[in-house]
Amino acid sequence: MMHLGLSVAYALAFVTGALAVAPQQLAARQQPFKSTAITDHAEPWAIAFLPDNRILVTERRGNLRLVDPTTKSKGTITGTPTVAYGGQGGLHDVALHPKYAENSIIYISYAESGSGGAGGAVARAKLTLNTSGGGALSGLEVIWRHSQRASGGLQFACRLLFGPDGALWISSGEINQMTPAQSMTGNLGKMIKLYDNGTAFAGNPFASQGAVQAQIWSLGHRNPLGIDWDAQGRLWEVEMGPMGGDELNLIQPGVNYGWPLVSQGKHYDGRTIPAHSTRPEFTPPKAFWVPVISPGGMIIYKGDLFSSWKGNAIITGLSSQSIVRVTITGDTAKEAQRISMGKRMRGIREDKDGAIWVIEDGPTGRLLKLTPN
Repeated sequence: MMHLGLSVAYALAFVTGALAVAPQQLAARQQPFKSTAITDHAEPWAIAFLPDNRILVTERRGNLRLVDPTTKSKGTITGTPTVAYGGQGGLHDVALHPKYAENSIIYISYAESGSGGAGGAVARAKLTLNTSGGGALSGLEVIWRHSQRASGGLQFACRLLFGPDGALWISSGEINQMTPAQSMTGNLGKMIKLYDNGTAFAGNPFASQGAVQAQIWSLGHRNPLGIDWDAQGRLWEVEMGPMGGDELNLIQPGVNYGWPLVSQGKHYDGRTIPAHSTRPEFTPPKAFWVPVISPGGMIIYKGDLFSSWKGNAIITGLSSQSIVRVTITGDTAKEAQRISMGKRMRGIREDKDGAIWVIEDGPTGRLLKLTPN
């Protein structure tokens, strides 16, 4: 079953070494920032900053909005594809090509319908802005798809991120099918590394095993909804577990993170799942949460506005209705702070000045700018 983003109260929380911290053990803290509402949106999912400081916002029913934070106005970008809206599916992430200033190309991820149900897809298109606060996509080209589809509309993930080497990373969910996360004949439940045109990146760890395998960087993921780089160039990923067991992972090439064979959580019907400690061949998370926080997105903070947060993972929480701050020391991680937001929190990004932008989940989710008090 899916991770519903609904908090499940466990009588006991797993705490192994320096990993999880039960929320009841954390001291309540006043919000350490000023929160400024910019616009509201119908089921917003992700944001991306344009060079002129305007902001692209995806809405799950398939709308792409253009927000001017100065005037707090929003326009519409036409030309988006038809999406499979339902369950957790719809229009998901948006990212700019590293050379956007030269080519005006953006990338979007979304759920699309097909034989057998819905699966994730990634497309690129040219964005042309107009003088009325909107614009249009043209030349839309699908460059990647899930290798299978399923009914239910769950766990697509499909976060997008460009790397320092210009590679496109896709966090591929396992669309609630579980076992494909361990299968090397498909690309579900994997971290994917591609060139900007969708072809497999040279030097990927399974490049010699076939066309699908050549896409894969790591495997054994469930619903990876946040990915970002740290200052050392390491890739971190946060994913929803089942009933318990949300994970923060340090992603390394060729590594198997174990889902669904191991987890710190359990199945929704109460069946147990072996813990990571029982299967040392699978790499355990650097931090995990029982009960869940239901991560919706993540950044590794790199700015100076929140100077004490530099190098921390900042995670938006859905069922936890919070922003969760995790300190990273070397290759260890530990929750340091949980900031109540009173709303399910979905997307998160950092702007060039170090301000943090977040979006609330739901039919009237607000785009918020967070700056220090």
